[in-house]
Amino acid sequence: MRSGALTLIGLLTLVCTLTLQAQNSNQALRKLQMAEFAISHLYVDQVNEEQLVEEAIIRMLAKLDPHSAYSNAEETKELNEPLQGNFEGIGVQFQMIEDTLLVIQPVSGGPSEKVGMLAGDRITAVNDTAIAGVKMSTEEIMRRLRGPKGTKVRLDIVRRGVNEILHFTVVRDKIPIHSLDAAHMMGQGIGYIRINRFASSTGEEFTAALTKLQALGMKDLVLDLQGNGGGYLNAAIDLANEVLNQKDLIVYTQGRAARQSDFLAKGNGRFQRGRLVVLVDEYSASASEIVSGAIQDQDRGVVVGRRTFGKGLVQRPIDLPDGSMIRLTVARYYTPAGRCIQKPYDNKAPGDEMLESYHSDLINRINRGELIHADSIHFADSLKVQTLKLGRTVYGGGGIMPDFFVPVDTARYTPYHRQIAIKGLFNPCVARYIELHRKELERRYKNFESYQKRFEVNEKLMADLRERADAAGIAFDEAQYQRSKPLLELQIKALIARDLWDMNEYYAIMNSSNESVQQAIKVLTSGIYEQLLGQTSTYW
Repeated sequence: MRSGALTLIGLLTLVCTLTLQAQNSNQALRKLQMAEFAISHLYVDQVNEEQLVEEAIIRMLAKLDPHSAYSNAEETKELNEPLQGNFEGIGVQFQMIEDTLLVIQPVSGGPSEKVGMLAGDRITAVNDTAIAGVKMSTEEIMRRLRGPKGTKVRLDIVRRGVNEILHFTVVRDKIPIHSLDAAHMMGQGIGYIRINRFASSTGEEFTAALTKLQALGMKDLVLDLQGNGGGYLNAAIDLANEVLNQKDLIVYTQGRAARQSDFLAKGNGRFQRGRLVVLVDEYSASASEIVSGAIQDQDRGVVVGRRTFGKGLVQRPIDLPDGSMIRLTVARYYTPAGRCIQKPYDNKAPGDEMLESYHSDLINRINRGELIHADSIHFADSLKVQTLKLGRTVYGGGGIMPDFFVPVDTARYTPYHRQIAIKGLFNPCVARYIELHRKELERRYKNFESYQKRFEVNEKLMADLRERADAAGIAFDEAQYQRSKPLLELQIKALIARDLWDMNEYYAIMNSSNESVQQAIKVLTSGIYEQLLGQTSTYW
């Protein structure tokens, strides 16, 4: 036993004291407290109490459902940053190329741009510590660049065409993280907005995008929520409020200890009139499902794509004293017509088995052919629900089933393409090309429109990608390469546009071959929309 071990009498005294202190708690809590107390004071070896408690919390939450979870202080900070809409740092978009940090673009108006840093600069040292050529991880480099607002960081910069090393002292500041990737016109009065997550700034970003597009003549809107894994409930409500009529139900929540809460549209939205198409896929979850489910149930618009993920459990964050957090499921989300968004899960199975089964659901859907053939998707009659205004049949049972199914494109997505994407070979290939040709590109293409029409990916650039694939151990397959070549070229062209301009231009190029986007345009331009929702919708 460790030094100062307790006698039996001492132990009994301590246990009695602990019992008295916990007399207002239930028996299960007293049992847990006594077990932790006994382990920490009597176990044969020294134990890490903090680690023991964390492990106990993790194990308890794992028995509840797939989305109740614990995060330590560092994980909590990383989880919250994207949803809070900002982080504190120097404000650059960068790419690691040949073990060096290459600045793709300084954030407009950010601290790095203010001191004169340019796209194409290479950061070689941070506070006199070399970060180039030393095999430092991207996470470690980011840790050195980020820091509290108002603090200073000294950077050594190598700039093409300048012989000496440049030195910049950057004062860190809050850097915005945008949740809206793109907002542009697609012709024929159709606007396009893509949202990557629902953050605290999403409502404001969406409103600003609507205002911009309406000034450009937008009459109809394609809202892209493909791959959007969700975020804040309030952000989803704010967005839905922009497109629904006053007092339209957006979503309601209900749980054992949480009475039903209804969330209604205020009627002051900026896009209550105009046709609306929402794009979703198997990775659209949570807040994305709230928005698409509300629009579908209220017959406000048409949903296009593939059945969504099915994440309809409401987590309440519980902040703990050390900065860690518990996200505890307290209720379920229900669409206006009463559909439970959450897909089934087995919480009677052991924690690991429950999670494994839950997360393998997508693989099972792929194996059943659900992502390729609409007739592979079957719903029981008991899951049928009627929409609120037109009485159309929609289905519950987890996730949102779109009005128009768009299969996954299996023709161009070959194993060769998938391996290139998985190993992240597009970005270094494009970064190297832009580093060598930036001035030439800027001189030749004065604006994005000219680039979009005239730029073509040449064989030299494709050869560089193939060489990188060879070096990464990806076996070359001529047939697969030829099948995927148009997609490879399109992605390279889009990534170059992103680095020369922004994400808006990236999606303007990629959407030219996105089957769901093309289906949305067809729905709006061929009379399909009117056939589904009638000619006298209250919304347009």
